[in-house]
Amino acid sequence: MTVRQTRAERAATPLARDSIRTIAESLGGCLRPVQLRRTDTVTGQTMPVMVPCGATRVSICPPCAERAKVLRMVQCREGWHLEDEPDLIPGPPDEMQEFCLILRAEAQLRRDTAAASGEDTSDYDQLIDELDIEITRAGIRGTVTTRDSSGDGSQRGRRSRSTRRRQDASPLPARKIAPRTIGTVYTSPDGKRYRPSMFLTLTCDSYGKVNDDGTPADSAAYDYVRAARDAIHFAALFDRFIQNLRRVLGYEAQYFGGVEPQKRLAPHIHLAVRGSVPRPLLRQVLAATYHQVWWPAADTVRFTGDQLPVWDEDSGNYLDPATGEVLQTWDDALDAIGPYDQPRHVARFGPKFDAQGVLAGSKDANKCIGYLTKYLTKQVADCHVPETAAQRAHADRLAEALRYEPCSPTCANWLRYGIQPKNPRPGLIPGACKGKAHRPEYCGYAGRRILVSRKWSGKTLADHRADRKAWLVETLGLDEPDPTRYTWVQVTPADHDYLPPEQRLLHIVADRARWKAALAEARRKAGPPSAELSATDRRAA
Repeated sequence: MTVRQTRAERAATPLARDSIRTIAESLGGCLRPVQLRRTDTVTGQTMPVMVPCGATRVSICPPCAERAKVLRMVQCREGWHLEDEPDLIPGPPDEMQEFCLILRAEAQLRRDTAAASGEDTSDYDQLIDELDIEITRAGIRGTVTTRDSSGDGSQRGRRSRSTRRRQDASPLPARKIAPRTIGTVYTSPDGKRYRPSMFLTLTCDSYGKVNDDGTPADSAAYDYVRAARDAIHFAALFDRFIQNLRRVLGYEAQYFGGVEPQKRLAPHIHLAVRGSVPRPLLRQVLAATYHQVWWPAADTVRFTGDQLPVWDEDSGNYLDPATGEVLQTWDDALDAIGPYDQPRHVARFGPKFDAQGVLAGSKDANKCIGYLTKYLTKQVADCHVPETAAQRAHADRLAEALRYEPCSPTCANWLRYGIQPKNPRPGLIPGACKGKAHRPEYCGYAGRRILVSRKWSGKTLADHRADRKAWLVETLGLDEPDPTRYTWVQVTPADHDYLPPEQRLLHIVADRARWKAALAEARRKAGPPSAELSATDRRAA
């Protein structure tokens, strides 16, 4: 080590690096900031700006994951006990949104003009795609069609399956769904009116007796195949439950749900449901809810080991390595399913459920919101880390059952059973599908961890972020900058002004300390906190 070191070299030492990370985390600063270059189009001045990485997993960036979790808690609380129908009519665009849409319109005009003249439109198409991304980031609802897309006429007609209810499912009465989302108002004997909501927990069915630690009492009798299939199709089963619940209630019941695994590693979901539902009715809906998977049969293994199907570049199909015959295509395999055949899998919830009535503003409401988002910042498998050999063996058996279980129509595992997946491509290997459901950290569930109905709070997650920003700007007394004055470009390691990670963290520490001091001073001048923003909202800022 030399006697004199530069500031960058001192910051890069392990001791300094760990200390900087500790301070940044204590201040709530991002540990993996993204460096942007902001250019003032009027003065030409440039300056580096660090923005949070936006990670939602605590293993990647704890401060960003905590902010994402708190934002979800705000979203859950705002929509759970609404007494008026949410306003879904979007407001007028702000200056930034209007600026983005004008640029998008000009780009579309230039692209269409070039296409009419027979010119190459690839550059315009790339520009339009980039503008669409910016429009999404700006929080503009709706989608913009960038280019016309037409089919080649090669798709087959829609296959019809029987819609008759299974005979082993309970009957389900249905009502005409009214266009409302608010629950029923009740009146107590003393004349007090209240509108309760519900905290509901649904679980998968049993696959065999389990011990207190979640491991099977008899691993040989435990149905790992059905457990794997239920986990893969859990999201579709939940959608079916919501459809049935709305048909029975007669209105558009709204929900905010969080998916997590039980100790036995089967997924279950906690739901904040607006309005109350009688328990007998819930039991009836659960008994009548199922999801049928109409996929080809995958019971007989045809190719394994070194004898795997080979890709034929000329025909664009996979061939039998022994005979050279083209494997059955996905469309042909679906057409082979007869009208009297049974579905490949039928997913159901277990008969046990938990339902609690919750009133707005009560301690139970805050407790349930915290419980619902408890594991939101962790991977599915990290919610219950195996501690014993039996738990590790149970997780390994489930992972092995998921390894060769097809997760989607495009899964490479269909080749193992002599069927070409949908939209085949070269390089597919059974047992090496890159789908999330096959990874041990997901335990078979590849869907979103938070499931929110469209009319939950009348706001998107971008709207809630905008509310948080507006509160912070108002509290600090800041002026919104002109969005057309600055340009933003992400800095890459190849750029001359790229800062190493330690220096970016130093910027984060300085910015967070300055912002916290300014926020503390603004709160001191404002006096007691306003009731319009709770402690959770302020913590999210």
